[in-house]
Amino acid sequence: MMILSRREWGLFLAIVVYSLIPTFGGLFRVLELAGGPSIVPENPRALADPVPIILHIVGSFLFCIAGALQFLPGIRHYRPAMHRGIGCVVAVAGCVSAASGLWMTVAFDFPAALQGTILFFVRINLGVLMLCLIIWAILASRSGNIFRHSASMVRAYAIGQGASTQALFGIGWMVIAGTEPAGSLRDGLMVGSWAVNMLIAEVVIGKLLRPKRFRAAGHSRA
Repeated sequence: MMILSRREWGLFLAIVVYSLIPTFGGLFRVLELAGGPSIVPENPRALADPVPIILHIVGSFLFCIAGALQFLPGIRHYRPAMHRGIGCVVAVAGCVSAASGLWMTVAFDFPAALQGTILFFVRINLGVLMLCLIIWAILASRSGNIFRHSASMVRAYAIGQGASTQALFGIGWMVIAGTEPAGSLRDGLMVGSWAVNMLIAEVVIGKLLRPKRFRAAGHSRA
């Protein structure tokens, strides 16, 4: 019997809402490319080569939403088969998201106002890292190393959720400054968003996932 507490439902809904911050624009873009009405501002790169954009939007959406379910102890403890099934969807969607992100970074010609050199290399490195973490998590699960599996997926999820934090930071900047960030400022906000996500991931891993004996050893050394 699967039992989800109010706290678990609250956590799931919070992650879903957070994931939807950048998703609405992406879903509108998919509808536009499928022949629907133009709702968001025109993107010449999307019109010229829509395939990687569609793959990235759909892959990222599934990765973030289905990934949120994997945080619920009620599913992991009471429905392990469901956890594994959702995990397969998450792994495939995450790889599609990372690979299509790399595709766009390399193939698209972004103006300097949208992507500088630092952001280009950060996107490349994080895309490759996300793919490696997901593969590492799969191998760890098959070998029975649950901690390594969970830690790798949390780190990959933090990278995948970068767009949500970037949207939040961008909206915050526009509210404070009244202008949309561009150039090096935009690059800094985007890279900083990933840094914040990765820091939160390490806190989650250290406080919640790491086996108690290792946490206790860490406190004793401190």
